[in-house]
Amino acid sequence: MAKHSSSPGRRFMKLASMTASIASKTMTNSIRHLTADEEKKLEAKSKLLQDIGIQIAETLGEMKGAVMKVGQIASQYKDIFPPEVAKAISKLQRQAPAMPFAAIQAQVEKELGKPLNVLFQSFDPEPFAAASIGQVHKATLLSGEQVVVKVQYPGVDQACESDLKQVRLALRLMGVLKVDKKLQDRLFEEIQDSLNAELNYEIEAQNLQVFRTFHAALDDKIIIPRVYPEYSTRRVLTLSMERGDSIETASSWPLEVRNELGRRLLTAMGQEIFFLKRFHCDPHPGNFAFRPDGSVIIYDYGGVKTLSAEIVEHFKTLVRASRRGNIAEIEQQLDALHALAAKGQFPEELYQEWLEVLLRPLTTHYDFSENSAHHDGMLLVKRSLKYWDVFKPSPDTLMVNRTISGHYWNLIHLKVHDNVNDIFEQLIPSDA
Repeated sequence: MAKHSSSPGRRFMKLASMTASIASKTMTNSIRHLTADEEKKLEAKSKLLQDIGIQIAETLGEMKGAVMKVGQIASQYKDIFPPEVAKAISKLQRQAPAMPFAAIQAQVEKELGKPLNVLFQSFDPEPFAAASIGQVHKATLLSGEQVVVKVQYPGVDQACESDLKQVRLALRLMGVLKVDKKLQDRLFEEIQDSLNAELNYEIEAQNLQVFRTFHAALDDKIIIPRVYPEYSTRRVLTLSMERGDSIETASSWPLEVRNELGRRLLTAMGQEIFFLKRFHCDPHPGNFAFRPDGSVIIYDYGGVKTLSAEIVEHFKTLVRASRRGNIAEIEQQLDALHALAAKGQFPEELYQEWLEVLLRPLTTHYDFSENSAHHDGMLLVKRSLKYWDVFKPSPDTLMVNRTISGHYWNLIHLKVHDNVNDIFEQLIPSDA
């Protein structure tokens, strides 16, 4: 798989070279600004971190395959990096060059134990999606059913574990992780678990079946592909073809339909987090498709986060305290969720302003395309930067935050203009 990743030795050298280059930049920056005033030092540090972020993203992006997947997962946990580094890493491309069809055919035949023409009536050699660890092909079963077949690149699973260790070492040596060693261990353990789950299509098949059953009982317009177990293994996953339109196409539909889609997306996410306590945690718009009848199709259950009942209760209590503006209770819950480094250090006035901004899309008649909460939040960021270290990234909150903010942007893309307070109240009743 030369096209997707070089040999382990060459990958290691590339990462080692990146680490050495950044360590050298960091030292040079420190020496050069030894006698500068605080403002100049901060400015220089911000510029350095921007350069570091770009270099990390470019190096991981070039390497494709396993290292790129590790980089993409790291970008999901971008709260552990300074903002300048997080911004660059989050831009890692999801698309990767397709692998030659001969390698894909060999992988499918090896996994399913029969020649391709015996298994399928037809199998499109051109993938319609190619990512860092696998690609997706359209096919037709002997029964005539149209399916999609997700095929993992040969050897990518063995490469990923060593790549993760090397990326972690590189990041630690550069000193760009803003968390202590103990928290780093927890975060990287979670990244490793996330990576293992994504590399095991049997886990994704189980997830698809669980979520399909869960949503079918609540809303028949949440559509999740059906698994064909006899055509699926750890490295091949065959699913029913569920057609829908992209978020770009749906954004031009009538407001009534867009609002219905937005409400359905928000409700499904909330039901997964607060009732099922397991949720689809990759809110990238490409993982969703839409139909003019208001149906939402959800793809790719490779990324699923499970929450304990205790964590969910902390979140519910935090939301209720936020609606009441109870700062002491908010800090208590943030502390319980390991997201607060120091109590009583963030000004109450700023807390109240942040609460209004964060709750506005959920509690008022809100025009997502105007996106006033985001614009006002950006102004608040500038005033809040000096208190940045009061809060810390937490393994308990990172994926929930990422999923909620991702769907906020999905509702912006859909140009939803609605009051969703009834959904908010249904998911987390304020008087409970």
